[in-house]
Amino acid sequence: MENPIPSISVVVSTYNSEEWLEKVLWGFHQQTFKDFELVIADDGSGPKTQELIHKMSNCIFYPLVHVWHGDDGFQKSKILNKALGACKAEYIVMTDGDCIPRADFLEVHQRNRAKGYFISGGYCKLPRNISRSITLEDIERQNCFNIKWLELQGLPKLYKNIKLMAKGNVSKVYNSLTPTNASWNGHNSSGWKKDILGVNGFDERMQYGGQDRELGERLFNSGIKSKQLRYSAICVHLDHTRSYKTKDSILKNKAIIKLVKKTGSTWTDYGFTKE
Repeated sequence: MENPIPSISVVVSTYNSEEWLEKVLWGFHQQTFKDFELVIADDGSGPKTQELIHKMSNCIFYPLVHVWHGDDGFQKSKILNKALGACKAEYIVMTDGDCIPRADFLEVHQRNRAKGYFISGGYCKLPRNISRSITLEDIERQNCFNIKWLELQGLPKLYKNIKLMAKGNVSKVYNSLTPTNASWNGHNSSGWKKDILGVNGFDERMQYGGQDRELGERLFNSGIKSKQLRYSAICVHLDHTRSYKTKDSILKNKAIIKLVKKTGSTWTDYGFTKE
C-alpha cells in the first residue's frame, strides 16, 4: 500500500553538518502541523550524514527522504532541483540544515499558503556558542525560541530579536510594517510546486550568493506575488563557517540576477528541465 500524499514537502539542504542537521530534524519532530514529509537535499556529504539520517528515521514520526549527489563543490542549486523532483506534495517549504524551526513553523506556512503567492519567512541568527549548546531538551521545550532563555545564554539584546517575541496580531502588524522585501529566501520560504517548476526551478549555473533570490525574481516575473511572514514563520539560524563563499560566485550571481530583472525572464535554460 502506497503512502498517502502529504500536504507539504519540506526540503532541507545540507552538507557535512551532522551536528546542525540533527537539531533541525528534531525541530521538525516538534511541529504542531503533522501532515508533511521531509526531503534532505544533500550536496555531497560523507557517510556520517547517511548514518545520522538512518538513526533519525527510527526516532521521528514523519517520512524522511535522502536525496544525494557526489561532492563537486558548492552545487546547492543542482541538489535542490533534484530534491524538488522527489517531493510528493503540491506545496513545498524550503529551509536549510542549519535552521531549527519553531513548533508552529509549518502550521504558519500551511495556514497562509494561497494560490498565486509564495511565502517569505524570517529567522533569528544565533552566535556559535549558543548554537552548539542547544540540546534536544531545549528544542522539545522550545527554549531556543524563548528570548529570555537566549539572553541568559548570552544573546545580545537587539531590536531584530523582536521576531521571537511577536505573536498573533502583533506579528501581523510587524509583517506589514517591515521594510524588508518579501523575497525567496533559502532559509525560510514556501510555494506551490507547479509555480516553482513553472519557472524551471533553480538556475544551476549559480553557486553561493543569491541563487534563492534569483528564483524569486523569476517567480515575480511570471506573475506570482509574495507574502511577508518574517515575524510569523520563524526559525533560528545556527552559526557556522562558509568556506564555499567566494567573491567570484557572488559577482557572477549578481550579474545573472540583474539580467533576470532587466529582461523580465521567467525561465532558466539551466534549471530543473534541461533544454
